[in-house]
Amino acid sequence: MSTTTTARLRTIGRHPSAILLVAQLVVVLLYPFLDQSTAGRAVIGVVQMGVVLIATWAVRSTPVLSWVAVVLGAPAMVLTIAEAISPESDAIVLASAAFHVPFYFFVSYAMVRYLFEDDEVTRDELFAVGAAFTVVAWAFAYVYAAAQVIWPGSFIGYGTDPGADISWFELLYLSFTTLTSVGLSDVYPVLDHARSLVMVEQVAGVLYVALVIARFVGLTRARRTR
Repeated sequence: MSTTTTARLRTIGRHPSAILLVAQLVVVLLYPFLDQSTAGRAVIGVVQMGVVLIATWAVRSTPVLSWVAVVLGAPAMVLTIAEAISPESDAIVLASAAFHVPFYFFVSYAMVRYLFEDDEVTRDELFAVGAAFTVVAWAFAYVYAAAQVIWPGSFIGYGTDPGADISWFELLYLSFTTLTSVGLSDVYPVLDHARSLVMVEQVAGVLYVALVIARFVGLTRARRTR
């Protein structure tokens, strides 16, 4: 392996948060092309497994308990493939959500803690801002997936029949529009339980932006007083 290649690999290895962010966005872009077949969903499942692995790797770079990420991430990887093969199975959807939700929330917590661990802002910490935000969106998408199993008809989308299940990708879309406060309203909650979950995500999105802004303003002020 050449010296240049080795240097590039080391550079990539120093930016796990950037890789996680890119991997999540790749899944978002691939999903519409591959979701129409079992083989396509399986490919997405494998890519999502990679996202879980990268998330675990990213957490290992932070001062948190790595074993927690492994304990939650390993079952999540297995259930990702199971859900890709049998997306209509309520038991698999619930089991998948039971591991993905705490795993992704733990990863987001680890990345926020990573941002606050010192007074220097590295390039990878900047990528962690975006990665943590998208991880929270993914976590709530799994929350919504579980909600519509527990309370059928929780969500409705444009052009879908009332009471019909919303696909996971549509729930991810709802999660992103809610977290970013865009609120496009072509996918929306209709039952009270679902609406309460959406309200929690709305608060989380606003607080996250406020937290990040406060962090960078504080660092700027600290630099000026040195």
